[in-house]
Order: sequence, then C-alpha cells, then structure tokens
Amino acid sequence: MLLNLQQHQGRTYSNSCFYLPNGFQSLLNYQYFFIFLLVVYMTTLFSNGFLMAIILFVDNLHTPKYIYIAVFMLSVVDISYSSSFIPRYVLSFAFNFNFIPYEACLAQLFFVHYFCAMESISLAVLAYDRLMAICFPLHCSSIHTNKRMILIIGITWMVAFMCVITAVIFMTRLSFCKSVIINSYFCDHGPMYVLACNDNSANRTTSYIFIAIMIVIPLIFIIITYTCIIAAVLKIASASGRLKTFKTCTTHLILVAIFYLPLLLMYFIIIWANDKIDTDARILNTSLSATLPPLLNPIVYTLKTNEITEQIKKMFFRSGAQFWSMTLTIQ
Repeated sequence: MLLNLQQHQGRTYSNSCFYLPNGFQSLLNYQYFFIFLLVVYMTTLFSNGFLMAIILFVDNLHTPKYIYIAVFMLSVVDISYSSSFIPRYVLSFAFNFNFIPYEACLAQLFFVHYFCAMESISLAVLAYDRLMAICFPLHCSSIHTNKRMILIIGITWMVAFMCVITAVIFMTRLSFCKSVIINSYFCDHGPMYVLACNDNSANRTTSYIFIAIMIVIPLIFIIITYTCIIAAVLKIASASGRLKTFKTCTTHLILVAIFYLPLLLMYFIIIWANDKIDTDARILNTSLSATLPPLLNPIVYTLKTNEITEQIKKMFFRSGAQFWSMTLTIQ
C-alpha cells in the first residue's frame, strides 16, 4: 500500500483519490479510541432519536422553544453531524479502507463542516433562548412565535450553507501533485488545500472567513448574551433567586465549553504554528469536539428540562403498566 501511495506522488490531479490515515501515528493502543467512537455514535443515535420521537408524538411539547430550538433542531444537527464522519472513520479502521474518491471527499468535506457550523449556530440560538427567558420573561411568549423561530432557523441554515458551499467550490479549483495524504481522519478543509500545487490563497481566505462567521461570531454572541444575563441575574434581590435563575444556564454553558474550547485551541495552534500541527493532536481535538457535544446535548441539556423529563417518566410508567397487565392476563 505504501508503494502504491508513493506512486501517486509527483502527479497532478484535478480529481483524484485521497488517502486518510486510519489511526494515530504515535499513540499506543489507539484501537480503543475507535471502540469509544462507535459506542458514542450508537448512544448519540439512540438518545437523540428517542427525544425526537417524544417531540413528534407528544402534542403538548409542540411550542417554539421545544420543537424549533431546544430539542428537535439540536437533535437533527447532532445525528447528522455524527453521521457525517464517524461511520466511515470506524469502517476505514475495521477494513483498512483508507482511500476515498475525490467526489466523495468533497461531499464529506461539505457535510462535516456544514453540520459543525450548525452545531455552533444551535448553541448561539439556545443562548438567545436563555436571554429571552431571563431578561424578557414577560415578552418571551410573544417574541417566541412560530414564524420568528422558523425565520431564524431558515436564515442560519442558509448562511451556513453558503459559507460551506463556497469553500467546496474553491476546493474544486485546486490541483494536487505533492501528496494525496490528508493529515486528518476526514476530508478536512485545512489539511486538504495545503496539498495543492497551484495558488490556494482563496482557500486560505475562505477558511478564515468560515471560522469567523461560523465559530467566532456565534461565540461572541454567546458571550454578549451571557453578559446581559448576568446583569439581569444580579438585579434579583434574593441570593437563592439569583442562584436558581443562573442554574438554568449551567448545562448550556457546559456544552459551549465542550464544543468551542477544543476548536479554538486547535485554531490557535494552527495559526501560531503556521498551519503545521501534529496529526494526532488534530484528530483528538476535532474528533472530541465533534463527538462529545452530540452525545451530551440530550443528556445534560434536554433530559434536564422538566417538561421532557415528565413525559419520559409518564411514557415508561404507561409501558410498565401495560407490561404487567399483559403478564397478569397471560397468567
């Protein structure tokens, strides 16, 4: 395989196959990481799918907060984001299938970055939800209308689509002759365009614009939002009231930290090291920032929402009652 891979070097490609390393180069027992990813992926599918089913079949949860922001939108993004790279990454390790066609690589680049952007935007929308609930409680119901939530979601999805599709279009203008080895576990934008033989300055600029619009701006919005929330909480007279109000934000803040900190750390290292970062460090940072939020979202955020928790309890209670009723009938 290495001989075949070396034969690809020194040739120019407008559409070629790329090589994705299926494991860590310097870490021992890295196969356990793939088992971890598989368990995380299955748990993510089950937990988010379960919550989506509750939303679809329980009528009294059909409000703008739940169906469009807090649960359904986030669950769709979580499942899509995880599915855009984990299955192929695990399969490439299991079957030693490292090569990926050019067109498939572009498709994976689009979907991974698109749903990464949507994960970031979803956290910003959830921060907006907290802002409305805490700072404008009397006007929250009138502000959170179905039309307004649909408009917000539609605009954010369209902005993310335009940013990512622009990056993909610029990628199609590149030729590759130095190497076909992408120093990442998926078709990552940065490790791909640095392999090009022709001018990639437009791709570099697009990468910075994407990071600014999809990562930095939502994070700044979240920081501004919580600045306003803290100012509103400090106006509450009782200490217990301040603590109770701010506790409603702690789970969201945990998700923000889990998602943004690894990404920001990686981007700072890339800028500081002039786009040179250890492959293992990139894989660990990007994979954890991509897999942990979709896993934890339904656990530390939605499952702590009282209305949803009560519906889950009622569902299990009814299922248990029906099971015992059937058992007694058979006996």
